Amino acid sequence: MENTKPTVSANTQPDGNRPTMPAGKPMGRGFGGRPGGHRRFGGKPKEQNPMGLKDKVLDLRRVTRVVAGGKRFRFRVTVILGDEKGRVGVGIAKGLDVQSAVAKSKNDAVKNLFNITLKGRTIPHEVEAKFSAAKVRIKPAVEGHGLKAGGAVRVVLSMAGIKDATAKCLGRTPNKLTNALATIAALKNLKV
Repeated sequence: MENTKPTVSANTQPDGNRPTMPAGKPMGRGFGGRPGGHRRFGGKPKEQNPMGLKDKVLDLRRVTRVVAGGKRFRFRVTVILGDEKGRVGVGIAKGLDVQSAVAKSKNDAVKNLFNITLKGRTIPHEVEAKFSAAKVRIKPAVEGHGLKAGGAVRVVLSMAGIKDATAKCLGRTPNKLTNALATIAALKNLKV
């Protein structure tokens, strides 16, 4: 008895509806028929760090939203991005998982990048700024002094490329996000 199975071309399934890859796998279509998948459901995000910048995750928190059926958990990530040559930015984003939140916050930090004027390895003059409950004072220092700062302020200053300075958090808040944003505000107050 002869095999009477119909022949099928390499690019269609036996029912002839949907095209397939040569190995018999369906084409990479994600949510809504978009190639590569929808970003919200784990698709590929854009490249976060195209300019060779260094990044540091400053804060990672699980935040909760109360809805009718219970609680929805998301992750909020704060990232500091800088080239250690006078450019720095902060990004804040939320996501359903940590990886997507970090990618989104890196993209946000790239959008918020700004340049500061350095005087050698330090800042030109003393600056002070307040953001919400956080208050930060940054003083220049002689070469070789080192970076004397704590917590979020130290991360922001080192990403900006400041190697000799003294900083003090004058506010009483331990919140890393507001301390980092106060430091960013202080660096924006630097005059050329």
